[in-house]
Amino acid sequence: MHGMLKGALALAIALGTFEAQAQDADLVLYNAKVFTAEPGQPLQQAVAVADGKVLQVGSNEDIRKLAGKDSKQVDLGGKVLMPGFIDSHSHSIFGGLELISASLQDEEMDLDAFVTRLKQDRDSGKAKNGDVVVMNGMNSSYWSKADGLAQRLNHGEWAKVPVILIGSDHHTAWANTAMLKRAKLDAKRVRGLSALEQGNITHDKNFNPTGFLVDSGFDLVAATLPAASTQTMDRAGRAAVKFNNSLGITAWMDPAANGAPGEAVFNIKPTEKSVGVLPVYRDLARDGELTAHVAALQVVNPRSTPADLDVIEKVRQQFQGIPNLTLPGIKVFADGVIEFPAQSAALLEDYKNSHKPGELLIDPKHFGELVSAADARGWLVHIHAIGDRAVRESLNGIEQARKDRQSGVAHSITHLQLVTAQDYPRFKQLGVIASMQLDWATAETYTEELVKPYIADDAYRGMYPAKSLLDNGATIAGASDWPVSTPDPMKAIYQAITRKGEMGVLNAAQGVDRETMFYAYTRNAAQAIGLDKQIGSLAPGKQADMVVLDRDVFNVSNEQLAEARVLRTLFEGREVYRADDVPAL
Repeated sequence: MHGMLKGALALAIALGTFEAQAQDADLVLYNAKVFTAEPGQPLQQAVAVADGKVLQVGSNEDIRKLAGKDSKQVDLGGKVLMPGFIDSHSHSIFGGLELISASLQDEEMDLDAFVTRLKQDRDSGKAKNGDVVVMNGMNSSYWSKADGLAQRLNHGEWAKVPVILIGSDHHTAWANTAMLKRAKLDAKRVRGLSALEQGNITHDKNFNPTGFLVDSGFDLVAATLPAASTQTMDRAGRAAVKFNNSLGITAWMDPAANGAPGEAVFNIKPTEKSVGVLPVYRDLARDGELTAHVAALQVVNPRSTPADLDVIEKVRQQFQGIPNLTLPGIKVFADGVIEFPAQSAALLEDYKNSHKPGELLIDPKHFGELVSAADARGWLVHIHAIGDRAVRESLNGIEQARKDRQSGVAHSITHLQLVTAQDYPRFKQLGVIASMQLDWATAETYTEELVKPYIADDAYRGMYPAKSLLDNGATIAGASDWPVSTPDPMKAIYQAITRKGEMGVLNAAQGVDRETMFYAYTRNAAQAIGLDKQIGSLAPGKQADMVVLDRDVFNVSNEQLAEARVLRTLFEGREVYRADDVPAL
């Protein structure tokens, strides 16, 4: 029997090779350094493409034999060719909105200069959303200057103009008095909220809100913003796809696709009408403009029950059969953010200033029931967890699903700012992917001034523990959380390696090597979004999503790696982006 199986396997391989050789390639890319993201496979020289899929990868001589008289052959001149990059956590439509509207993009400036900038964007219309002035991309350092913001934006020409400043983390915001009034958020309303919700709205002793908002508090004000038009949302979607393609990105997970601007996300109670940005992806696909795979997740309430998943399924059914769009599972917020003054991430050890542990949004006693119910449906579960307690309880929930069955579904935890050492090995043990935004692993204002003074020293030294997770067998997937930070994979890869920032190096011992990150943004990220059978590596039968880079990213310095430029991006074997100085295929 064993001999028969070996013979059958050999025959299958031979037939597959014969079939590849019998089919002419539509496109042959040769004279390249080809990273296939197939483990153990050395760099190849050429790739043949047919019908939008990889036909074969190999030497220049072997692959060029697959070209017929009508095949297009392109000499890449020794350039690096890789699978298209995959982002395992990107709010791309929101990123597109920021591309076409006012955003500070995390820039820091003095308050007078900021107000001047706000006026310019208001007057140009870029910051106008109906009657509201909106500035996105605010660095969290502005929240410690809330009194100064109030002095400038609650008086004079701003006294009756609603203004909301949205943090680049998309968990925090500041609203002026006119905006709070517009949102009907006053002392009476704050007094009537739960203690947890009150804690997310900065207020005086009489419960009058003073402007700073976190998570559910932000939701209450954001819900009153004028809704973006279909035309605006589709324009944002097109901008997002083009920008992603220009960075070599050909797939991403949208972890909150049933949320739209102005709709509650942190305290969401989804219904079958909670379709968020899903119609944008549908419109792009209809018009042939969705040149990327999107794995769209629906956010569920942290306290959801298994029965609540029926509503999620009803939304899934509305968006079946759309090219390049899948809806493979759910996303859950286990906590908030760690930076001062929000400090809503759930920690095992109290914050030094508040002597409180932050906010655990999930119920540890019942969270495993939700994860297991999703797992039983074949859905992946993607969990936002920043604090070490949130990470531990997230792992506990997934552990319950693994005890109930071995489904093989790839669940993931994202952000992972703090993880305790005893939880490192659990990622491999439970088959949990670490979806990490390693562009954040840097010594800068956020980490040095808004985190370091307020958490335990040991916890700070272990922030974003990529190397420790890797050494314990975890699978790391690349992620950006765009528009919170840049979606540029090469910048994130540089940061993951060096961990350098404007204020020094954030624990160099947690740096990882570049090959690890190349896998993180290809094969591993494909697994995280549930599409590893279709994309993520250059192997026969997989979709021909590829990126050509302008330098040898295997050998250049780290600094040059960070500046690597995409020359071409191919999706389904078609060129969907090329640099201005590069001829068309």
